[in-house]
Amino acid sequence: MVSVHPSPLLVDVGTAIANTGGVIQYGLVFLFAALPWVEILVVIPVAIGVGLNPIATGVIACAGNVGSVYVLLLFHRRIARWRKRRGPKPDADENTTKRRHKWARSVWDRYGLPGLSLAAPVLTGVHLAALIALAAGSRSRAVGSWMTVGIAAWAVALVAGSMVGVSLIGIS
Repeated sequence: MVSVHPSPLLVDVGTAIANTGGVIQYGLVFLFAALPWVEILVVIPVAIGVGLNPIATGVIACAGNVGSVYVLLLFHRRIARWRKRRGPKPDADENTTKRRHKWARSVWDRYGLPGLSLAAPVLTGVHLAALIALAAGSRSRAVGSWMTVGIAAWAVALVAGSMVGVSLIGIS
């Protein structure tokens, strides 16, 4: 069984998906893909490793991840106001955050919104990348469009790679 323990959630994604059945499994794929700590990089390989249909997994995970980005885009102004009122929160791993932000900014400076969107799933996660793009002055519609392209491209690559990996290992 393939399992991943994302520390912020303390949830075993593989076990949660494997221990349910039918439509609920795909519902969990959708929900886990929408979560910033899990996203498609984790949920697609895990779900395919557990034995779910690769195409359905890819489509549903992509929809969950894209959907959560669009919810973020709809409420980004409210989130910005809330964060400003809340004040800075000390980060336990501030060096990692600074490195990721620096790398994201260098990608932004070199490649702009398209480059950041295509690198987002492995760079910082699509949610943070969308916020970076908005903070850099991009329009919500452009951010949503490019994030959708990036998420879809990575979903296709992850499904293909996971299918190859599962067939090589002989799981499922």
